[in-house]
Amino acid sequence: MDLSSAEPGLLAWLEKGFHGTMGYMAHHGLKRARPAELVPGTVSVITARMDYLPRATPEGWRDTELARPGQTQQGIVSIYARGRDYHKVLRQRLQQLADRLAADVGPFGRRVFTDSAPVLEAELATRSGQGWRGKHTLVLNREGGSLFFLGEIYVDLALPPTLPVQAHCGECSACMVACPTQAIVAPYRLDARRCISYLTIEHDGPIPLEFRRAMGNRIYGCDDCQLVCPWNKYAQRTPLPDFDERAGLNAQPLAALLRWSEPEFLRRTDIGHERWLRNVATAAGNALHAADGTPADREALTKALAERADHPSAVVREHVNWALQT
Repeated sequence: MDLSSAEPGLLAWLEKGFHGTMGYMAHHGLKRARPAELVPGTVSVITARMDYLPRATPEGWRDTELARPGQTQQGIVSIYARGRDYHKVLRQRLQQLADRLAADVGPFGRRVFTDSAPVLEAELATRSGQGWRGKHTLVLNREGGSLFFLGEIYVDLALPPTLPVQAHCGECSACMVACPTQAIVAPYRLDARRCISYLTIEHDGPIPLEFRRAMGNRIYGCDDCQLVCPWNKYAQRTPLPDFDERAGLNAQPLAALLRWSEPEFLRRTDIGHERWLRNVATAAGNALHAADGTPADREALTKALAERADHPSAVVREHVNWALQT
């Protein structure tokens, strides 16, 4: 599996610092583009995708989601994060697939990945015909849009390659225009340091001041570039209950989310409590200035923020103070 042609682009992206505080991206370097260095003996890579749009998603769902930033008193959680942790679901299914293959063809060397190691997932997916790279850098599929997870099985078998598919973005730049922080700095080039998904999920420490207003009420991830993409009218609903939306997580009042205790938080989510409070406090600060907020809303938010003003985390305290003072 030769990915050498992807190495210059990867190096240029890292040299510009577009990976932000994701130090592991730079630490692994070109190993991401060299499967046989990551798993010695690898000859081929089997790629897979798994749709995650929840089973009960109604028609017109994109319009519903696009309207959520205007509902400023409620927090927005990215669609992919509303269900069970996809790493566990996809990894288990990929392992089952690998075991079934071994039962059919005999023992072979294999290792399963799902966003869990230095793997160029999108590059592998596009080269194997799962779709093409959109201008937002996500993989797009004609029959499934971009709302799917990617996974891989590295194997020591020489398998016949599947061919890549033609790109179909054309002159469309809807994703670039829709990005709240202009993180898509050029077609097919993302500066993660500006991306709300990165800032709310991957980034440690305070969120830079220049992006806090643009975050609005997005408290975990951001779907804007996908929601405006014309190809996502073909996004497929998953048949799996694992990705059903967990009750009480999305579109909840920010004041209520600020009051979640850590044990309650851990029962409902798979993410860090400190980052969650940082994100919700930022959204609450934005909501305090929103035109749709009522006096009762502002009173509830102010009270909930004040209750977190002495939080042990300096990061949480900073964002609470920012929310109350701006």
